[in-house]
Amino acid sequence: MKIRNTILLFGILSIITLIAVQIIIVKGIWDQKDEMFNLRYRLYSQDALSMMSRRWSTDGFDTARLVVSRFSEQAVQEILMVKEDSSVAKIKGEVLEIVTEILNKEQDLSKFLSDYFGRQGIDKNFKYRIRINRFDLINADTVIPVYMSEEFANRINRRPPPQGQNASRPAPQHISEIYVRGDRTEDNNFRWDFDYFIDFTDKQRVILKETSASLGMGILSILVVVILFMITYRNLMEEKRLSDLKTDFINNMTHELKTPLSTITVAGRTLEMPQIRSNDDKILETARLIGKQSIHLNQLINMILEISMWERTQFQVELKPVQIEDLMNDIVESFKTGCGNCAAVNRKFNFNGAKANLDTVYFTTLVNNLLSNAVKYCETEPIIEVEGFTEEENAVIRVADNGIGISRSDQKHVFDKFYRASSGNIHKYKGLGLGLYYVKRIAEAHGGDVSVSSKPGKGSIFTVTIPYLN
Repeated sequence: MKIRNTILLFGILSIITLIAVQIIIVKGIWDQKDEMFNLRYRLYSQDALSMMSRRWSTDGFDTARLVVSRFSEQAVQEILMVKEDSSVAKIKGEVLEIVTEILNKEQDLSKFLSDYFGRQGIDKNFKYRIRINRFDLINADTVIPVYMSEEFANRINRRPPPQGQNASRPAPQHISEIYVRGDRTEDNNFRWDFDYFIDFTDKQRVILKETSASLGMGILSILVVVILFMITYRNLMEEKRLSDLKTDFINNMTHELKTPLSTITVAGRTLEMPQIRSNDDKILETARLIGKQSIHLNQLINMILEISMWERTQFQVELKPVQIEDLMNDIVESFKTGCGNCAAVNRKFNFNGAKANLDTVYFTTLVNNLLSNAVKYCETEPIIEVEGFTEEENAVIRVADNGIGISRSDQKHVFDKFYRASSGNIHKYKGLGLGLYYVKRIAEAHGGDVSVSSKPGKGSIFTVTIPYLN
């Protein structure tokens, strides 16, 4: 468990590190593309402004200046006639609104830039924004301040610009805005200072399109690493599980083989004792014990050899038509007699005289293994319910017990070779982990299958399905 958690933690940390690196790389590429986008439009904008100045001797705001100058002459007279401060403030607010409207309505720069961008083959759809930094009314030698932004006030007072801002270029209000030009004009009626910005609504889409290859490669590399990690982790866990199975099998096999060998060794030494050799009954009892343990040892060895043979060659069964109900009654009776009525076996068969192609030897072994397990893995008086019936085209045999049960995690592997459930993988319950594997192989060799339903402490239900003859 510790190794598993360590590998999992290391893998998660590696994936998180990779994701962080990819985010940093993609962000760097995104910022670079964003700056290149801004630089491209700043350069084109400067070219457009130069062309306007050379060809038409205008910057696109000549009409706006003329209209604002006429309006300012009237606004100055109106403000000078008002004595109340509140009324003056109200008029100044209205003046600022009108000047802003005139600037946006009477400027020609936006149309010229759009046409110029179109001729250059780049995106020409943008929004513009004019930010007024300062506006004053002038009458002879009188200057009437109307508006001044805080940023502009800081600038003229020579305060250091906020960290990260360029002192030579006003900071845009929105991250997508691109500074084009500023204007500082003073004539007989007004003085203003404003900045002109353009804003591309699909800028993010354009940058995303340009960075999509890098973003896709980053996501793909993360997915590949995650998939490879999951495959590697699953393989490591599977190898560990198989290694644990191998270790458990060797331990169980050693224990199972040592028991009859130790008994035979002790019995052999017992026969050497003088008092035993003179007692025919003791000799006969000891000989029977040796014979019984020899048979048990031979069965263990044969089972291992038979499993090995199955792995090398295809499993072969000799099938012949058999009355299922008669065979099941014989198996149950033989089991009860063989184990000395070690369990209460209740049976309920309703096969309706159905026959199936069965290898009676192997099929008997299949049912006996299920019945033996029901007895072996029970900590109380074993009660076994054996039920048989036909369903669709299959004969169904269900063996239910009141044993220790099998956990959900163990149920997925309980039919694997050498696997023993965690609750049964102790020497209190003898076995090599081959019994249920044997059951699975025999059921499949007959064209059927076997499944299990169980809850720890509540017992288990094994269901075998075998096709029957119509």
